Amino acid sequence: QVQLVESGGGLVQPGGSLRLSCAASGRISGILVMGWYGQAPGKERELVEGISNGGSTNYLDSVKGRFTISRDNDKNTVYLQMNSLKPEDTAVYYCNVKKIFPGSGNYWGQGTQVTVSA
Repeated sequence: QVQLVESGGGLVQPGGSLRLSCAASGRISGILVMGWYGQAPGKERELVEGISNGGSTNYLDSVKGRFTISRDNDKNTVYLQMNSLKPEDTAVYYCNVKKIFPGSGNYWGQGTQVTVSA
C-alpha cells in the first residue's frame, strides 16, 4: 500500500506564505512524477504544479513566479512553497504521485485546506 501524508495548509492573509509538504510511504520506489492539484469550491481539481523525476517542472500560469515545487527523492517527499498568496488561491490542495516505472500507479493525498483571507 502507498500512503501520502500532507501537511502545511492553513489560514493566511493575502501576501503571506505557506509551505505544503507531502511524504509518500509504502511501495513507492521507482520513477515518480509528483505534483500538487488545487480544487476551489465549485470548481474541478486542476494541476497547480508538477515535477518530474529529473526535476523538470510545469505549472499553472496563475502561480508563475509565486509558487515553487521541489522534491527530495531520498525521502519521497514533495513540497510546494507558496508565496504572495492571493484570495483566489484558496482551495483544497492535493498531493499526487504517479508511478511511471517499474509498474504504474496513481496516488492521492487526503487534501489540505489553504485559505487566503484578510
